[in-house]
Amino acid sequence: MKVGEQLREIWRQATGSSRRADLAAGAGDAEAERRTLALPAILSPVQFPGQHLPKPTPMNLRRFAETPVVRRAINVIKDRIAAMDWQVRVRRGVKSGELAFAERKLRALRRTLEEPNSVDSFRTLIEQVIEDALTGGYGAIEMEPTGDGERPAMLWAMDGASIRINPRWDGQPETPRYAQALPGQLASSAIELRDDQLMYVRMNPRSFTPFGLGPLEVAFETVNQFLSAHRFAGKLAANSVAQYALWLNEATPAQHDRLIRWWQDEIEGTGRVPLISSEQKPEVLRFAQGTDADMRLAWQEFLIRMVANAFGLPPLMLGLEADVNKSTAEEMTDEAFRGAISPLAMLLAGHITRDLFGKCIGWREFEFVFNELNARDEETELAVQVQLLQAGVYTVNEVRAMRGLGPLGQDGAVQLTGEGTEAGT
Repeated sequence: MKVGEQLREIWRQATGSSRRADLAAGAGDAEAERRTLALPAILSPVQFPGQHLPKPTPMNLRRFAETPVVRRAINVIKDRIAAMDWQVRVRRGVKSGELAFAERKLRALRRTLEEPNSVDSFRTLIEQVIEDALTGGYGAIEMEPTGDGERPAMLWAMDGASIRINPRWDGQPETPRYAQALPGQLASSAIELRDDQLMYVRMNPRSFTPFGLGPLEVAFETVNQFLSAHRFAGKLAANSVAQYALWLNEATPAQHDRLIRWWQDEIEGTGRVPLISSEQKPEVLRFAQGTDADMRLAWQEFLIRMVANAFGLPPLMLGLEADVNKSTAEEMTDEAFRGAISPLAMLLAGHITRDLFGKCIGWREFEFVFNELNARDEETELAVQVQLLQAGVYTVNEVRAMRGLGPLGQDGAVQLTGEGTEAGT
């Protein structure tokens, strides 16, 4: 038995995720079986000396992602996207009246996203993908069809660092494009996945490499320098780094040692006033200015700005509020939305539409969209929609679709189409 199969069997026994014998008793209980490992870092095999070790960059990136400044940058983007309202709708150019069972399929797609598996919700699933995408430029979701019309697929978030890409993939659906390989694991034991079984989100795709480039990878050196400067400033503020010395002219070695012992035993840490009697007055030699400039606060502020630039955020979002007023704050907030949040949200929506709806399930007539990408300012967007509605540019149903609501019928009643909040009820 392969190592990958052994590890999967151990994981099923540990988590109780083995398939029950009566699973196929009813059609409504059909579920897909997960192929990949949920926590590959925990189940990694023992590495023997002499083998090539994997590059430790993913582990360092995850450690950097837990620092305050980087965590703030990730949460600004991740929480905003995860909290957005979304809908599943018929694609533009496709008439809903020509689709068979359109309303039923819309409800099934929405249930697939709201209940991706037995553990996650849409928010917890998408947060894991965004976290990996911002950290290492990879966000992975395993997709497995169920054959159930009420929930046609099941989704699981994967560790994107464990994904290996086949550079010789020929584009055929039956040819494996990805594989999940553990550190030190042989290629023959990797878990192979086809293109329709894995949603792989790449940030900053490039032509010379199949891998993406995450914002934290761009800011790797900057974050490292910031942590070093922050640690030094903390030690200096805690008075654990002495920035001065006491000089005694023409002191013998015995007097020098005696002064050190007296200072350590009687003065240091007691708060007493030291009294020194000598023929010549001792002189204090300072190595620094003794001000806040010694903490390199301006340098730390510059590094925070560089981290913000790597994530596409204004420094205001990371706590630098200098020279900010009401007008500039609004402009910076809008810049953060359009420069960092909106592009990633559109990237995720495109992957869900193309990979999940099109490749995995085969329903290419539908698309996934976030309702709030073009409506960040609610009052302004509402005024524009009312004006366009009065001018006859938009119809009532088109405006309702922009806001994630179902269309109105001829009698004024809401039609359940699987879109927005009303369709989910």
